[in-house]
Amino acid sequence: MYAVTIPEPGGPEALVWAEVPDPVPAPGEVLVEVAAAAVNRADLLQRQGFYDPPPGTSPYPGLEVSGRITALGEGTTGWEVGQEVCALLSGGGYAQQVAVPAGQLLPVPAGMDLVTAAALPEVAATVWSNVFMIAHLRPGETLLIHGGASGIGTMAIQLAKAIGARVIVTAGSPAKLERCRDLGADVLIDYHEQDFADEVLKATDGVGADVILDIIGAKYLGKNIAALAVGGRLAVIGLQGGVKGQLNLGALMAKRAAVTATTLRARPAGEKAAIVAAVREHVWPLLENGTIRPVVDRAIPLDQAAEAHRVVEASDHIGKVLLLA
Repeated sequence: MYAVTIPEPGGPEALVWAEVPDPVPAPGEVLVEVAAAAVNRADLLQRQGFYDPPPGTSPYPGLEVSGRITALGEGTTGWEVGQEVCALLSGGGYAQQVAVPAGQLLPVPAGMDLVTAAALPEVAATVWSNVFMIAHLRPGETLLIHGGASGIGTMAIQLAKAIGARVIVTAGSPAKLERCRDLGADVLIDYHEQDFADEVLKATDGVGADVILDIIGAKYLGKNIAALAVGGRLAVIGLQGGVKGQLNLGALMAKRAAVTATTLRARPAGEKAAIVAAVREHVWPLLENGTIRPVVDRAIPLDQAAEAHRVVEASDHIGKVLLLA
């Protein structure tokens, strides 16, 4: 088969379309013929040499795909050859085929085309596990989403509104903020022009956000604490603004607040399977009845993955960028 390889770390030009050995499904895995993959910022970090795949996993980038099952590993049950699926991966999605643990598979939602389904696994698993399983967002609470127009952000807006929460978003352009409004965001903050902590407090009559979903990290740490409500929960899922920040423990204690930080890629297979099962139970019905939908900015051929990386690095897109196998 062919896959996007990274012979040496570097810029987008470091991605090389090359012939590689076919994957073989291990016991408990399935082999998927890839229809589409999605680009995540973790892929950009891997390309740059900053985010190696977990030991024993595929060396190729790509954390989510859609496609058709072509083979079952020994002892694999519950799935059939020919079935259309999407999958959460530890790597290997930028390829014509990928082997996937059966617990990380999801059926393509009823009524959705196979390519679009590639935009779902990583964002759905990330948002559901952090906002709902860890931070326990509840109806009537306020969620602040940084990067509201990202793939993560567009999914988080819709899921939060679906359960009856109020949503505040930050984004960096009027076009992105308007798209967030279309998806249901209640309060829009342009982080270039406004102090998000001040705006959150204004919008909540000084109460603050009950849950904050943060992709920035260190740069926003202090202001995130200032923007939290008493009993608030800050979920850090990205480090675009750096890895080291100062935390005022006094301010955190005064608010009886909590800070969590998670990644999805390196979790054990059993943890991923539990998250995927929860996504299938809670998120898939909302996709199938039309309450929520993935947002896809554009699709680019897989062998032109370098161009897709340039698009994501420029941050001019809204939602997900897909790669067509």
